[in-house]
Amino acid sequence: MVDTEEVKQVAENARIKISDEEAEDFTEDFQEILGMFETLDQVDTEDVEPSFHPVETESKQREDQKEETLEKEDVFQNTENEEDGYFKGPSV
Repeated sequence: MVDTEEVKQVAENARIKISDEEAEDFTEDFQEILGMFETLDQVDTEDVEPSFHPVETESKQREDQKEETLEKEDVFQNTENEEDGYFKGPSV
């Protein structure tokens, strides 16, 4: 499993400062998480086919529909920030 020194080393490699108490807490958390993986490893998956998605989903696509749009003049009528048919924003 994971020990406190490994947690401290990972934190140091990631340039994260953690206290001894935090290292202990993370060690317990990691051990719990790894225990969950061990539980999963015990599940018999011999007759289960691999799948990309655990739940079968169907892509629902809609038909393209033409919709009314605003005319260029209507779009720019409420702004002073228009130049050559484009909105003009602040310089970055």
